[in-house]
Amino acid sequence: MMENAVKRIGVLTSGGDAPGMNAAIRGVVRACLYRGIECVGIRRGYNGLISGDILRMDANSVSHIINRGGTILYSARSPRFKTEEGMQDAIKACKDRGIEGLVVIGGDGSFRGARDLSLRGIPCVAIPGTIDNDIGCCDYTIGYDTAMNTIMQMVDRIRDTAESHDRCAVVEVMGRGAGYLALSAGIACGATSILIPEVPYDFERDVIERMKRTQKSNKVHFVILVSEAIGGVEDMAKRIQSETGVEARATILGHVQRGGSPTAKDRIVASQMGYHAVQLLKEGIGNRVVAMQKEKILDFDIFEALTMKNSVDLDMYKMNLDISI
Repeated sequence: MMENAVKRIGVLTSGGDAPGMNAAIRGVVRACLYRGIECVGIRRGYNGLISGDILRMDANSVSHIINRGGTILYSARSPRFKTEEGMQDAIKACKDRGIEGLVVIGGDGSFRGARDLSLRGIPCVAIPGTIDNDIGCCDYTIGYDTAMNTIMQMVDRIRDTAESHDRCAVVEVMGRGAGYLALSAGIACGATSILIPEVPYDFERDVIERMKRTQKSNKVHFVILVSEAIGGVEDMAKRIQSETGVEARATILGHVQRGGSPTAKDRIVASQMGYHAVQLLKEGIGNRVVAMQKEKILDFDIFEALTMKNSVDLDMYKMNLDISI
């Protein structure tokens, strides 16, 4: 076996938690152990790196976590890390503890932190863990499938009561500035209308008129799915009730979408990405982002990855318009 370029790797989770992060942590730790590399866990993200909240990880540390949501290493915001002084404290913590490479699991904000450390000489490999699925270089991010299934299950339950009372359910889902969750879950739930930030909409045309046309076929209950980037579901529900005569209720699903046991897909992809990250660092390769494209695990330069853009599948959006009436 080729000699490892590093002797100790640190792993941390940062930003919003996502189901599958624990599976990624497990993949990193177990891959390190197999390669004879020591692994340490950094708790509470970059904040924990600065404060020294660091513990040695072994096989038992990651036993029975592949099925757990959240992150056993916790996550926290770190305003101090965004300053040069905080960055230098983080670098000193790495050097003092012999951490020769970092695996950072999180979203684009976490990637920027990894980029900044990389620029200052600490090799980092970033893994995309975010339910929003909004990392430009990646077709798929850890947590997306679980969150989408959670939304589908919650909206199915809301639909049951909406159908019982001839109501319209206006449901806001997460996604920050991206509509991936709303679009995919909306199709899975058979939503009459899906409102996402990537597609300009006219509320009268795209919601009210669609509902009125559908009413002519004797449909009396509806689901409208709205991305949080658009928001305003309470006002939407009032307008729907006023203009269509259909009783409307607004629901904001909130953080229930972040939790829960990860799906098989999230467990598998997270394990693959964790393993790939260690493979890079053991060869002395840092400053990379692990990604999935066309079902393959690959990696990109971290600086290039942060400039890459992706977009929702507008053909899927059009399809839903055609089949949801």
